[in-house]
Amino acid sequence: MNTLPVGTIFALSLTAYSTGALASLATWRKPALCRYICCGSALAGAVLGGLAAVFGILQGTPVRWSVSSGIPLFAYSFDYDALAGFFNLTLAILAGAVSIYSFSYLKEFEGKRNIGFFGFLFHLLLLSLTIVFTTANVFLFLIGWEVMALVAYGLVTFYHEDRETRRAGLLYIVMAHIDAGCLLLGFALLMQVSGSAEFASFRTAAAQLSSGQQAVAFVLFFLGFGIKAGVIPFHIWLPAAHPVAPSNISALLSGIVLKAGIYGMVRIFLDGLGILPSWAGLLVLIVGVASAVLGVLYALMEHDLKRLLAYHSIENIGIILIGLGAALVFRVAGHPQLAAVALIAAMFHTLNHAIFKCLLFLGAGSVLHSTGTRNMEELGGLIRPMPVTAFCFLIGAVAISGLPPLNGFVSEWLTYQSLLAGFGATGGLTRILFPLAGSMLALTGALAAACFVKAFAITFLALPRGTEARHVHEAPRSMLVGMGWLTVTCLALGLGVTWFLPAFDALTEQLLGQRVGTNLISGHGLVLSAGMRHGGTVSTAVIGIGLVILLIPAVLLVSIGARRFARRRGPTWDCGLPGLSEENEYTATAFSKPLRMIFSVLYQPRREIQAVFDVSPYFPKAIRFESEIEPTFEKRLYVPLKDLLLWFSTRMRAIQAGSIHAYLAYIFVTLVLLLLFGVRP
Repeated sequence: MNTLPVGTIFALSLTAYSTGALASLATWRKPALCRYICCGSALAGAVLGGLAAVFGILQGTPVRWSVSSGIPLFAYSFDYDALAGFFNLTLAILAGAVSIYSFSYLKEFEGKRNIGFFGFLFHLLLLSLTIVFTTANVFLFLIGWEVMALVAYGLVTFYHEDRETRRAGLLYIVMAHIDAGCLLLGFALLMQVSGSAEFASFRTAAAQLSSGQQAVAFVLFFLGFGIKAGVIPFHIWLPAAHPVAPSNISALLSGIVLKAGIYGMVRIFLDGLGILPSWAGLLVLIVGVASAVLGVLYALMEHDLKRLLAYHSIENIGIILIGLGAALVFRVAGHPQLAAVALIAAMFHTLNHAIFKCLLFLGAGSVLHSTGTRNMEELGGLIRPMPVTAFCFLIGAVAISGLPPLNGFVSEWLTYQSLLAGFGATGGLTRILFPLAGSMLALTGALAAACFVKAFAITFLALPRGTEARHVHEAPRSMLVGMGWLTVTCLALGLGVTWFLPAFDALTEQLLGQRVGTNLISGHGLVLSAGMRHGGTVSTAVIGIGLVILLIPAVLLVSIGARRFARRRGPTWDCGLPGLSEENEYTATAFSKPLRMIFSVLYQPRREIQAVFDVSPYFPKAIRFESEIEPTFEKRLYVPLKDLLLWFSTRMRAIQAGSIHAYLAYIFVTLVLLLLFGVRP
């Protein structure tokens, strides 16, 4: 296939994003026009970026081009290989859906917010992500990485008049600069060994790394990319920043910005540092298990709908790291085919999580747009006025819970198969860790299903709980179209998974030298196999057909009964009470209380009950109940760290004497030390 279309279409997508950013600024005084330009140019860039990604993946051979900048070690180098194509395709799917969704979502900004500035930042975010996923030069990568962080900060703090938003933005930008510092040190180490700033040079120089240098580089990159991905215990910025951002931006932050950290890990761990030792893969696996389990446990305690979804992002990043860690362990253990299956599981879950989490955030944004609240305790009964939103949210909830036959089930099933295979393919302590990780993944799936039963039921079912939920309406059409596009994608990737798996062959061949995608398909393209001798098989297509067959008789019986018998409405059984009201309904707090009691060691719950009496203590007039859990990582890790930094800074102020003589003495002592201990030629 000719390489020209890939480069040309890729350049056009960058042009669309750049033009959209400038045009948004130029038309900020005309909000309606600015809104159409903002969404239209972003949609055009997404379509072009998606086409370039598809051509790049199908082409099989990388497309490379470079323009010299005249600055040593810096060049405008791009490498459009299978890995870059995969992440750019994920970005294009999400950017297209969010752009369509934003046509109506941004309408409420007119006359209240600067849509031009929002559009400028929105396009810069898409542009910087595209550069991060395709650049082949360290300095251009770091520039794109830093622009992405700064632009995301601007979008997170878009509602800057709110104190919670400003605090979340400050926390985000601090963590973003810490991860950038770790990456800068890691790349500096690789550049020192390779003598070049091109990613391609790291592959050839990996053999020159000593075991100590390789270990230091791995830790630096794992910290840098892990903070961006939001893994435990570096996750504290994520549940703070994602809920306060505009909902369309929350969808992108969780769907694709977090995946920049996953992209960096895959690019460096599998393509830049050589074959890592087994302890590195086990560390990734253990951190993934901890992030998955703790992320879903904290999500269960949340009643803020967007904050709940943010914690589930931590959980799913953990599932991705489980697959990536297994791939690293299999690679060093001499099982390249198992490593390829585990990598496919991780990458497929990366794509799936991006899609269904973006769908869920857009659904939460529609709820917030119609009701004005994110608190589930004030919602309820939204399925009647918002049936399409409820259906789309339900599909996303089923997908993220890992239930068949949707896409989340497929990638988690492949992850299970990889972990089960690890028991027989490894030895020693590693052999025990794989089934333990599998059991923790099963626990995570069960808790995720319970959490989304709560999220969907409390939000959309039963009776309206507050005035916000009583006078609501369905989301505007473009918002429904954006959610519908992602809903259809969830169904397609689940039911038609055997059509898409061969596309991962280019990715696994590039990183591991293996093509196993076609080995995972059997039964005339209807059955998904584990690709190993004692592995399992499953068919999401057959499960889907079976569900439809079971649904047809139920629909027929209901329709026949409706025609033959008169429909009568009566009150719901109310246990002898005068009548059901929102005060009698199950709340999100009550739903999660059993789990709060089971995992009380982790949660350290605290509750306070205050009663107001009118005449006597036997007749309370009102009862006020408050319950909260301990923010373990903030209290046990980050608060002591903050106190230590403040103590150290206070002590360091002593050297800031304000005397010019003291400062000259510092310079003199520094020069003497450099002369005595400096590196001599």
